[in-house]
Amino acid sequence: MRLNTISPAEGSKHAKKRVGRGIGSGLGKTAGRGHKGQKSRSGGFHKVGFEGGQMPMHRRLPKRGFTSLSAGLVGEVRSGALMDLPGDVVTLDILKNFGLVAAHCTSAKIFLSGAELAKPFVVSGVSLSKGAQTALVAAGGRIEQSVGAKS
Repeated sequence: MRLNTISPAEGSKHAKKRVGRGIGSGLGKTAGRGHKGQKSRSGGFHKVGFEGGQMPMHRRLPKRGFTSLSAGLVGEVRSGALMDLPGDVVTLDILKNFGLVAAHCTSAKIFLSGAELAKPFVVSGVSLSKGAQTALVAAGGRIEQSVGAKS
């Protein structure tokens, strides 16, 4: 095979329609654009959602909902996952190091879920739900410098 003999597969290439080349072609005069109007003219286009000057749908409908900018910054930890930690101290840095919380999180909250706490933990700088607090205290652990105890 030679590079100068390569050609596209049969039927894969189509000739471009030549419009505006006389009435015999079937696409003369208006060139398939109809008569008059914005779409018939060169450069005649309008942006997506334009409704001819009428108030567009996306502006007629009310705004709804809210996207929190800080929602992804709070890591959630199940209390059962704490049993995988080697020590008995729980801080935000330790949770990040062991992959229980994403590295970009600025705070974390422990929820009561999963296996029961079998060993006492010392929690500092991490908030707990009410259920997690009672489970931690029942297991003999304690809370130092808690960030918040709202559930």
